[in-house]
Amino acid sequence: MTQLDGLFWFVIMLLPLIFLQRLLHREIQAVFLILTRDGTLTMGIFSLIFLPGVFLHELSHFLMAKLLRVPTGRFSILPRPLPDGRLQLGYVETARADIVRDSLIGAAPLIAGTVVVAYVAIYRLDMRVLWDTLRNGQFNLFWLGIVSLPRVSDFYLWFYLTFAVSSTMTPSESDRHAWLNLALAVGLLFAVALLVGAGPWMLSNVAPLVSEFLSSVAVIFGLSAAVHAVLVLPIALIHKLLARVTGVDIK
Repeated sequence: MTQLDGLFWFVIMLLPLIFLQRLLHREIQAVFLILTRDGTLTMGIFSLIFLPGVFLHELSHFLMAKLLRVPTGRFSILPRPLPDGRLQLGYVETARADIVRDSLIGAAPLIAGTVVVAYVAIYRLDMRVLWDTLRNGQFNLFWLGIVSLPRVSDFYLWFYLTFAVSSTMTPSESDRHAWLNLALAVGLLFAVALLVGAGPWMLSNVAPLVSEFLSSVAVIFGLSAAVHAVLVLPIALIHKLLARVTGVDIK
């Protein structure tokens, strides 16, 4: 069904992005743990690598809370270990509000990150041309464009920013605390709309707009996943090489 194409591609692109994010983070931490043999130093280096993304992540929470008139507390981009062994790269304290405002505050990093990655892709790397050649099946031109990308002005800066931002834009578990309740509420409203006979109208007028929006976001997720895929293999190889040379490995 064409009305659900956007949702399909959204999910298809989001899942590998999340997987590659976690895999790449684990490999980077393993490399620096082997090199430094110091968990605190590794935590500092890791947070420094992702500092632009962490700053944007927490700033987006803060600004969304201010926009929605939700009280805020402390703001930090300094890393700290959590009791469950995970690493928290930063945080913003916000008061609990209703499920809509809490959901928007939680989703703010994803919104801001998507906007930044889209800006870099469209206005700095001109990837619209690449997307059009790929969509039209012009694979030779697409590959030629990919090979030519490093010659774009400040390419490595924009590549790094895309990596740092896209790798930290996924909302954390605490960011998603209100999403289930919001989804249930939206689902209930949708069910009521179907019961009163609004289903055909929604399918014809609302579904195409939602599908187009989700398709656009899916393209950004796909680009972000591709950036992670480019980096994860060499980092994993460095990890294996260091483990073999030093006799120390981090699982």
